[in-house]
Amino acid sequence: MKSMTGYGRGRASADGRDIVVEVRAVNHRYLDVSVKAPRSYGFLEEALKKQASARMNRGKVDILVSVNETGARQTTVALDLALARQYLDALNELRDALHLHDDVSVMNLARLPDVLTSERAEVDAEELTKAVCAVFDQAADVFDAMREHEGSRMAADITGRMQAIRALVGQVEVRSPERVEAYRARLQKRMQEILGDNTADPQRILTEAAIFADKTAVDEETVRLRSHLDQLEQMLADAQPVGRKMDFLVQEMNREANTIGSKANDTQTARLVIDLKAEIEKIREQVQNIE
Repeated sequence: MKSMTGYGRGRASADGRDIVVEVRAVNHRYLDVSVKAPRSYGFLEEALKKQASARMNRGKVDILVSVNETGARQTTVALDLALARQYLDALNELRDALHLHDDVSVMNLARLPDVLTSERAEVDAEELTKAVCAVFDQAADVFDAMREHEGSRMAADITGRMQAIRALVGQVEVRSPERVEAYRARLQKRMQEILGDNTADPQRILTEAAIFADKTAVDEETVRLRSHLDQLEQMLADAQPVGRKMDFLVQEMNREANTIGSKANDTQTARLVIDLKAEIEKIREQVQNIE
């Protein structure tokens, strides 16, 4: 099981380029990948998004790419000698016509437009993409290791809270028949107070107690809660992304707890339900960060 939150960094040199890739992610309902790279390397975005989608299932993922060129792209300088001669002839003519001092130098000519031009070699987009994707894999490996470590911690916390929920469900189940018996005793006492010396009808009391037991029974809810806990336990051991499934399951657990709370009408069960919902909410908070 993996957390959606993590950070990883990779670095390598390829063809004279120093390449650094960082991967950062936080919680998100779906997978949202954003690539930030130098403008001249915009062609990297599609490949990196595709690679990220193959390794991640959920989360808001930011991929930061830095490429520092240390000699990978050669710069060539071209001399337009014919143009330089034309400039020189024109300058000489200007000198003679205006009787100026001859101060034309190589640097003067070199500064004139288009005499010297520089051109950088084209980037091999395919080769650079392969190199950057390889560095991305390095960063993603570190990123995954961090997410797995955090995932194991969350799994341990959820397991502990599941044990607490099982214990609380057990107390609710024990309390259920006690509530019925307490209701029967209160009903009998009340009827005796009303009837005075007349004996209360035992069958009537039993019937009313049975109706109360049926209305307030939480057996179905506790059975479903235990079933949900069993499913949750299986998901914790699943190698596939389970965050969405767990989120749905926790919602169902909370629904069962609410139903128990609405049926139970005594303070002791109400306190148990409050504790139950508190543990479920803590699990829900953890599940929000699971891939």
